[in-house]
Formats: sequence, C-alpha cells, structure tokens
Amino acid sequence: MFAQTLQYSDIGLFVLRFAVGIIFIVHAIPKFKHPKDMALGIGISGMSFMIVLLGLVEMVSALYLIFGFYTQLGALLLSCVMVGAITIKITKWGVPFSTNDKMGWEFDLVLLAANIAILLVGGGSLGIQQ
Repeated sequence: MFAQTLQYSDIGLFVLRFAVGIIFIVHAIPKFKHPKDMALGIGISGMSFMIVLLGLVEMVSALYLIFGFYTQLGALLLSCVMVGAITIKITKWGVPFSTNDKMGWEFDLVLLAANIAILLVGGGSLGIQQ
C-alpha cells in the first residue's frame, strides 16, 4: 500500500535512532547529577559509581546512535541496559507491565525493541558508517 515510502527507510531508521538517542541522553544526565540518590532508588547504596558508569554507558551509546558512529554497538549496549532495567522493575520492585497510576515497564520494552531493531538492521545511511 505504501511501497513508495520504502525508499525512505534510511530516514526512518535515522529518526528512530535519533529519538532513542535523545531519550537515553535525557535519562543519563540525572545519573551524573545525583548518582547517590539514583543508587538508593535502585537499592545499591554506597555504589553511586555504578550509577555514574551506567550513565556514561547510556550517554556514549546514545551519542553513537545520534551520530551514526558504531550504531550497532551503541544499540547492543543500550539493549543490555534495558534488559537490566526491566529485570529490576519486575523482580526487585514488582512493577507490573502497565498501570493507570504509575509507569510500568512498557516504555522500557519499547526502548529494548527499538534498540534490538537498530542492532539487527543497522541505523540507516545517515551518519558515519562503520
């Protein structure tokens, strides 16, 4: 039905990786600003350096996606981050998939799926190709 739009698949992949990259940058910044608070929220008190390391992985990987440099590596690392986030939400916090009064882990699943898609098909031809 929309076969003519397939010629723009590289642009679609760019839009996807750009959006995912921006989301991870926004989520990485608080890990640098308030690592102790973030560590307590996850339940690993005294391990704020782990939060800073997680923020660094998110930031660098997000920049990889945005600029199209090592795109698949960035997507792989962010996929691992999301598997960890989903695991913590389900096993440690008991968060359901979705709720009316708070965020479940459905957003995390969408980010995981987006990163897996980028990992498997690449990020399109916009950006530096490696």
